[in-house]
Amino acid sequence: MYERKQQVIQKAHQLFIEKGFQATSIQDILDYSGISKGTFYNYFPSKSELIKAVFLSIQNKYERERNELLIGENLDDIEVFVKQLDLMMQSNKKNKLFRLVEEVFVSNDSELKQFIKRFQLMHISWMYNRFLDLFGEEKKPYLLDCTIVFSGMLQQMLHYNFMDKGSKTQEIEIIRYCVDRLKKIVDDVSCSHVQLLKPNLLNIWLSNSSNNNDDFFNELLNSSTALKKTIAAVIENENKRKKYLQLLDFIQEELINNKKPRLFLIESSLLSLNTCPHLQHTKELDNFQQLLSKYVLKDCN
Repeated sequence: MYERKQQVIQKAHQLFIEKGFQATSIQDILDYSGISKGTFYNYFPSKSELIKAVFLSIQNKYERERNELLIGENLDDIEVFVKQLDLMMQSNKKNKLFRLVEEVFVSNDSELKQFIKRFQLMHISWMYNRFLDLFGEEKKPYLLDCTIVFSGMLQQMLHYNFMDKGSKTQEIEIIRYCVDRLKKIVDDVSCSHVQLLKPNLLNIWLSNSSNNNDDFFNELLNSSTALKKTIAAVIENENKRKKYLQLLDFIQEELINNKKPRLFLIESSLLSLNTCPHLQHTKELDNFQQLLSKYVLKDCN
């Protein structure tokens, strides 16, 4: 059932790219994926929930590959960060992510727009935390400012390079150019002690962008990202690493995409994660289980 649902998500993704989200009907999705209307609504309450699942599927795959780049590497190696950003660019291009985001923002679905804004904030949060890895806790007061400056600089450089049809500059070169500028900016603002935005604003923004259910959604994304990072770092066997990452993705998607998550499947997946000796008693797995226990007790009993 899980694999079948993933196939529907992939087929819908193709249709949204080819026809556009607005122009794609549920009947188009049924015909293209070969499922009944009853099966569709068993998987997704609406077309809006389906495109959310598309974004989550893209994000989960990108996070797995992004974390795999950290295996055997130092967190403060800036070249690994460059490769992570390049991976993000390639993922966005392959999945036509910007086109999908534009479709959402021209829609009248305010909840869906809020979903995308949360994802954008989550990306800023990830980048900020990577800056902590790269530049250290002593520069923490200035790193949210640097995250936002860097994000805008990179976005605009990529945009105007794309507009220059004759440009032969590769995206990886633009990333390195912006990262080189970033290092100088971090040094400058930390030496001059200039701060505009306090880092705790990130938590406030994330909180303000969500309702009560979405608070759990944000916590789940943060907690699962931390656990994926640990899995990538401590499990050397590729097949086992892939197995545990897939279990984590399944739990995340089951909780986010289903109004009535199948508790027995979540518990079974958690049990499998706990059989891994490398993950037992890790702070990340403990935090993840505590979060799920709180949610399960509240909504699934």
